Amino acid sequence: MLDSQLIQILFFVGFVVVILALLFFDLGVLEKKDKVVSLKRAVVTTLIWAGLAVVFGMVIRFAGNQMHGIEDKQTLIEVAKKYHETSIVNSAHNMSFSEAVNEYNKNMTLEYFTGYLIEYSLSIDNIFVMILIFSSFAVPPQYYKRVLMWGIIGAMAMRFVFIFLAGALVAKYEWVLLVFGVFLIYSAITLYLKRNKKEEMHPENNPFVKFFSKICPVTQTIEGHDFIRKIDGKRYITPLLLCLVMIEFTDILFAVDSIPAIFSVTKDPYIVFFSNIFAILGLRSLFFLISGVIRMFRFLKTGLSVLLLFIGVKMIVECEPIGFEVPILYSLLVIIGILLVSILLSVVLPEKKEVENV
Repeated sequence: MLDSQLIQILFFVGFVVVILALLFFDLGVLEKKDKVVSLKRAVVTTLIWAGLAVVFGMVIRFAGNQMHGIEDKQTLIEVAKKYHETSIVNSAHNMSFSEAVNEYNKNMTLEYFTGYLIEYSLSIDNIFVMILIFSSFAVPPQYYKRVLMWGIIGAMAMRFVFIFLAGALVAKYEWVLLVFGVFLIYSAITLYLKRNKKEEMHPENNPFVKFFSKICPVTQTIEGHDFIRKIDGKRYITPLLLCLVMIEFTDILFAVDSIPAIFSVTKDPYIVFFSNIFAILGLRSLFFLISGVIRMFRFLKTGLSVLLLFIGVKMIVECEPIGFEVPILYSLLVIIGILLVSILLSVVLPEKKEVENV
């Protein structure tokens, strides 16, 4: 029989291999040509990635215990005590191993879907900024896919480091969750106050862009989809590369909000990582979907600010000395409710168009 550590490694490596295969198929086979993505295609690909996220959720439902190599009741209790709700630990004592595994996997599945929904929802605000970045660099729409492709790959690598470092901190210092909670409440208030403010983008002031501009010559125009061009024997970086740098930079900033938010649902770094990765994989198709219907949802930012507020408060009240535990199922229902209300209000109360004076 394989030991638990080896099972964990095989589970994680298997996940990474499958994800890389999906990325290669999507980016290397289906999307080779530079072309503008239609709204219809964006809807289809968004549904496909969401469907794959659901399929992986079913894997967790029936084999989630293998994620930590759980093969006996004592290991299950130890892992649940470290990462999950106390109710799982308490109920496991009075169950057979098979019953405890069933409850444990069910709880992990709820954590995964709640984390996925949080990350996917908060990425909408990131998309607003991406649209602004593309506009400020005057990137032709047919090149959006290529920039976002490399942006997704970079985001996955950075999230891996960020999540497991944050997970190690949370496991060792529980008070870090209080800091995360306060920060999320601050982010919620900031987002709400700026919900109607017209954002402006000045790439030339970004420190990363300044750094690249100093060490390498930059072309003034975008000709083709290359990030680096050779002109008269000399290499130049193109505005597309600077655009990619800006997108990676903003992803880091948004990860500071979204990753602590998922730690309000679970302390399990694997669940946080898996839910993050599937949300990131669907980000590119969601970008084209949101950019096509962005004007229809005027209350989305308000909804996202309420979502952040709820998560921040939840994180604080669940820490000591309060120690009030909000069940994962209730959290999932509240999050879904917030998003549905903001979307419905946007449809029922659309933004009034300004009447031009003739």
